[in-house]
Amino acid sequence: MIEAIKKFERVIFISLLVMMSLVVLLATIELGWIIIKDVITPPIFLLEINELFDIFGLFMLVLIGVELLETIVKTYSSKNVNHAKIVMAVAIIAIARKVIILDVEKYSGQALVGIASIILALSLGYFLVQRNPGTKKLLETDEE
Repeated sequence: MIEAIKKFERVIFISLLVMMSLVVLLATIELGWIIIKDVITPPIFLLEINELFDIFGLFMLVLIGVELLETIVKTYSSKNVNHAKIVMAVAIIAIARKVIILDVEKYSGQALVGIASIILALSLGYFLVQRNPGTKKLLETDEE
């Protein structure tokens, strides 16, 4: 029974790897297309602020995809990986993307404080997981 579950997990792992690779590739192609399209439309070689925000947002999205791809590989191919640390790193990158493309005038003060709280909580959590050697043993799998 356990062998069947492990084979099933392996199939899912390979499927996720292939699909995530495809998504990252397509997002990268789209990013390149948007940059080329924005650069060649008049005024040539000048980008407006909203175009830059779109490019930066998509760029960060590709980076998040790459990080997720790496997470999938690290998490399921290695037995000694700290899952909490990887998930927190991806979450920090995702919230960083949100902050980079954030138009502060569209959000209330409470929303901005909430985003700041999320950043602080994730950063503190990442720091504590990174710093505490006992956490690594606690979060490791039993498959060693």
